[in-house]
Amino acid sequence: MKKELDLKKLELSALLEITQAINGNLTDQDLYKIYHFTLLAQLHISRLSLFVLEDSWECKVNFGTSYNFKNGESLPDAITCLTEISYVTDLNLDAQWSEFETVVPILQNKKIIAFVFIGNSHDYYSTLGALSFVQTLSNIILVAMQNRRMARQRLAEEAIRNEIKIAREVQTMLFPKGLPNDDALAIHASYLPHSSIGGDYYDYIQIDADQFLFCIADVSGKGVPASLLMSNFQAGLRTILRQTTNLLTIVSELNFLIYCNAIAEKFITAFFGIYNRQTKVLSYVNAGHNSPVLLHENNAVQLLTEGCTMLGIFETLPFISLTEVPIPAKSLMLCYTDGLTEVFNTDEDEYGLENTIKFLQNYRYLPLPKLHEELLEEIKEHNQGSTNFHDDITLLSCRFK
Repeated sequence: MKKELDLKKLELSALLEITQAINGNLTDQDLYKIYHFTLLAQLHISRLSLFVLEDSWECKVNFGTSYNFKNGESLPDAITCLTEISYVTDLNLDAQWSEFETVVPILQNKKIIAFVFIGNSHDYYSTLGALSFVQTLSNIILVAMQNRRMARQRLAEEAIRNEIKIAREVQTMLFPKGLPNDDALAIHASYLPHSSIGGDYYDYIQIDADQFLFCIADVSGKGVPASLLMSNFQAGLRTILRQTTNLLTIVSELNFLIYCNAIAEKFITAFFGIYNRQTKVLSYVNAGHNSPVLLHENNAVQLLTEGCTMLGIFETLPFISLTEVPIPAKSLMLCYTDGLTEVFNTDEDEYGLENTIKFLQNYRYLPLPKLHEELLEEIKEHNQGSTNFHDDITLLSCRFK
């Protein structure tokens, strides 16, 4: 009786020591060391291995054995299927496991999270009932460690969410605050990011009383890296435009900027246009982007394709051309990113450029906001009624009155 009472005192002392260690906010490695010391010094367990299930089974604590179980030893199926404390001799295992007498499964929410192998223990721990304390002690420390990891993960996820929120707010600030709608022309834009942060971009910049620049662009990839590169692109465009309005120079300088700053082989496709209200001429460079559709009053279609290759691939663009296009009255132009045309239905039929042109011809006289709304509704129907598109979608339309 006295021996059992003494052992209960040791168990209480061990429990207190483990609890204090958990509350001390120690590292997992330090907690494993205290676990090791507690079982050895307090409970007189002199041979033990603790296997914990993370991505795979991993030996976290090993002492008193001639075989080092930390050398990547995998657990036999006869062990991993156990749910109750068992004798090793009943399991028909290989020779190295014979150093242990008992194996103790550790469960959380009815799922196995660890196994404790015990050998050469105090006489009191020769019964399965008494080993339940080791099971309880191990469960306390392992669950506490799991909970702490989950808490750290939640904090990390919250930090990422905050960073994404800030990046999204910064990205929103990149878009122009207002677009013109006067007697001469109207411009409207719509932006649907695939995720919380997208890689599409559009802009409108007034140069002087007669001229303005507009552009639409698409960064390869998505998420924060694409957003950061697009922010760099926007800042570069506005800086260069303050120095020159020569569109060939603007595009060439932007290409060099992206080439120097792009990460992980990212590139940008873009369409740049400068429109002169007096001459009614559009000067443009298409940098590997989807060709904008210029729809004339008689429903004839002109695709704006000329320019250069996408930006950021070459240090110096291998070719580049500037095209000037007279814009007749009552023309409609739609610029878009590939998220619009690359919508597929269940038969793998792409919405495509042809359907986009047909839509514009049928609905060209709708107010631009309504035109965008109906176009997005049409591709939603093409996508079986889902708005879960696989890419960002950006529309920028101009009506020349």
